Amino acid sequence: MGIKTVKRHGDTLRDKLYIPAIVSGMKTTMRHFVTNIKDNSNLITKSYPEVQPTDITDRYRGVHRLTKREDDSISCVACYMCATACPADCMFIEATERTDGVDEKMPAVFNIDLLECVFCGYCVEACPCDAIRMDTGIFSFVADQRKDFILSKEALLANTRSKDFSDD
Repeated sequence: MGIKTVKRHGDTLRDKLYIPAIVSGMKTTMRHFVTNIKDNSNLITKSYPEVQPTDITDRYRGVHRLTKREDDSISCVACYMCATACPADCMFIEATERTDGVDEKMPAVFNIDLLECVFCGYCVEACPCDAIRMDTGIFSFVADQRKDFILSKEALLANTRSKDFSDD
């Protein structure tokens, strides 16, 4: 049984200083910089938010929305499946009984904190009633204060499906 000894790279002082790697990286950066300065016709600049991106796919998961039934009542039955499936724990639901005589629950409070949400879509997959979706097409959500990033039940019901996104 022979033991094979493998020589490690990076034992020399030149390799330990990382100077060749730094110089090589700077050379690549400067080459791109000079190329872009000489001919900037290939650079793509968008005047965001006036010009919205057009390369968003149909599968993109945007900001959440809650759906309604045909009788204009909320589809959510406050089963907590979405909040249980959420890995970021960004959903807060408080259940109450429906007041229209139907024997089921509905959410009194349904909040989603977009700053904690990782937009994984697990809440949509877990929902047995298809009450929550992520097909609004809103991919950029901007606000000045943290409290504005917490979407309430009313805000989620006000979000509508984008025309660009199709139902599955």
